[in-house]
Amino acid sequence: MTIEQQLVGLIEHDDSVDPFPVTGWDALVWVVGNATQCAHFLQSAFGMRLEAYSGPETGNRDHKAYVLRSGGARFVVKGAVDPDSPLVAHHDRHGDGVVDIALEVPDVDRCVTWAREHGATILAEPHDESDEFGTVRSAALATYGETRHTLIDRSGYAGPYLPGYIARTSTLRDGPRLFQAIDHVVGNVELGMMDRWVDFYRRVMGFTNMAEFVGDDIATEYSALMSKVVANGNHRVKFPLNEPAVGRKRSQIDEYLEFYRGPGVQHIALATGDILATVDALRAAGVEFLPTPDTYYEDPELRARIGHVRVPVEELQRRGILVDRDEDGYLLQIFTRPITDRPTVFFELIERHGSLGFGKGNFKALFQAIEREQAARGNL
Repeated sequence: MTIEQQLVGLIEHDDSVDPFPVTGWDALVWVVGNATQCAHFLQSAFGMRLEAYSGPETGNRDHKAYVLRSGGARFVVKGAVDPDSPLVAHHDRHGDGVVDIALEVPDVDRCVTWAREHGATILAEPHDESDEFGTVRSAALATYGETRHTLIDRSGYAGPYLPGYIARTSTLRDGPRLFQAIDHVVGNVELGMMDRWVDFYRRVMGFTNMAEFVGDDIATEYSALMSKVVANGNHRVKFPLNEPAVGRKRSQIDEYLEFYRGPGVQHIALATGDILATVDALRAAGVEFLPTPDTYYEDPELRARIGHVRVPVEELQRRGILVDRDEDGYLLQIFTRPITDRPTVFFELIERHGSLGFGKGNFKALFQAIEREQAARGNL
């Protein structure tokens, strides 16, 4: 098994029999209030490397866009230059967040034809963009809220990102790579809408149900939510979809929907081969994580459940890293506090050792930690 398969749970899949084959992630495209500062933060704190740029200097008068990469993970952060840019209205409504989960596909036209026949809203028809580096073919589909999926075939393109972008590097000194891939992207939707979007991914994009979490699996004393996970054929692209459930107080999903003003991407799980080193580096760079109480690690049931893991539990406790085991193996995970001013988007760091799950055994501890943060913000 390759390192990528270990990190993101990749399985063998025959694209030739898939009506909507998805190869993997292409990019997560963000709209932010200040793309220049956000790009610096992703480099200086998260160790991403600047690869490409578009802006007024390249003829793009509307916005600045920075393309950053860490291993197989690519982020594009966009911020308005023109006060009349549509990005201004988007940011005013939602704050910083992911507007486009772009996916790499081998045949854009085949995917769009299938999607149209199965009820998808086509935001951009298949079209080509070309420059001296070749041609990119793409199209776009609507999904929950104002999020879209751009479908991209860049097999005939050798440029730094897309036509209209130039290669660009940073004067920041490169440090160690802190994460290698995107593991999964979590979407929050309104009450009663989770099954609709699960059906969308199954019907329109050929994804399969991978997991389901309801009831006591995903509830605390005060709040609850429901979650289902869909994945593409090779399981490289995984989408947990959450909706609020009835509880005594407002759940984290309710808080997100209020402050994002609608459904959208809640968090992005970043796969790393060494979560201890990654957490140490991020914390040294000023990234804040949700705290985990010592009682989590002192629970004798935890040690009995997880068995042997590659590092002593004391080392995980010192960093606040959670651990969970299922029938396939175990995983280590930790969650940042929101990385934006609004309590919306955050990151998860995850290190997989065989496990294909999402840390079900940690849900209660995680949600209690989030509730403590909500209470401190006055939003519980």
